Amino acid sequence: MELPRERPPAEASETQIATQIGTQIATDPERAGELFAQSAAIMARLRAPGGCPWDREQSFDSIRKYTLEETYEVFDAIERRDFPHLAEELGDLLLQVLFYAEMAANEGRFTIAEVLDHLNRKLIRRHPHVFGEEASKAAGNRAEVNADVEGSATKVLRNWEEIKSAEKRAAEASQAAGSSIASRLDRVQRALPALAEAAKLGAEARKAGFDWPEWRGLLPKIAEETRELEAEAASGDVARKPFIEAELGDLLFTVVNLGRHLEADAEMALRGTNLRFRRRFRAMELAAARPLEELAPEELEWLWEQAKRRLAGEEAQAHSHRARAAAEAQP
Repeated sequence: MELPRERPPAEASETQIATQIGTQIATDPERAGELFAQSAAIMARLRAPGGCPWDREQSFDSIRKYTLEETYEVFDAIERRDFPHLAEELGDLLLQVLFYAEMAANEGRFTIAEVLDHLNRKLIRRHPHVFGEEASKAAGNRAEVNADVEGSATKVLRNWEEIKSAEKRAAEASQAAGSSIASRLDRVQRALPALAEAAKLGAEARKAGFDWPEWRGLLPKIAEETRELEAEAASGDVARKPFIEAELGDLLFTVVNLGRHLEADAEMALRGTNLRFRRRFRAMELAAARPLEELAPEELEWLWEQAKRRLAGEEAQAHSHRARAAAEAQP
């Protein structure tokens, strides 16, 4: 397989410099298309007879965990503002799309061409203010929206939601034609991450009046779910593991919906906690005179509390600096 020509070193250097100083870089559609076609061809070769044994063994179920991992690695690179690494991580995420599409093609379901066609039609029909109302309708838009958004992002979002709602109504009508029973919760995508799905399920149930009146009502429920989890875990019976997982799931669902009532996103809250844990644990490692595994529990606890206090002080100081800088930037 012939590879596309490499960019000249000087051109790559200019791209690096432009990235560093924040200068906009124009996308080269022709080269991007060439490279995308190469990627699709590589994926097809890996899955073909005589290709890679590991790639040929994979299924939709076996690689889905990697899709989630790659998504979070993209998220991590964005949070760290590691843009050179982000380009690589986006490539890894794109590989997942190519992998699924090639497996679907192998099974006679669809190809990467259908994936791109769906994407392109969606972008056109949801942007009538850019591509025109006629093109939007030709791409499948059935909503009546005002394409004259007057440069307003709010109006763009309103149109987007109306067009999306029309798409959902059409899909639901099609589903209803084949089924006499539809659930309100069918509006929540099963494909969401579990924390996001739990919050959206709770929000959807609330519309039917099935919810706690306010956040304090969830605290006794959390205590109840904790007791039920404790009872299952105390059995010590390995055969009870599915029941332990079910009780743990009930507890997590309740905690996520406590966050919903408090208008706190559970995913972001947990990511923040994970980051704080990393920093505190690293501070413990740096402060310890010996490896942590050689220390007694009370010594570890003391190091943990010291790390918490020190980092809390640093975070408070950094917050104060940011607040002062923001205030000084005000006209």
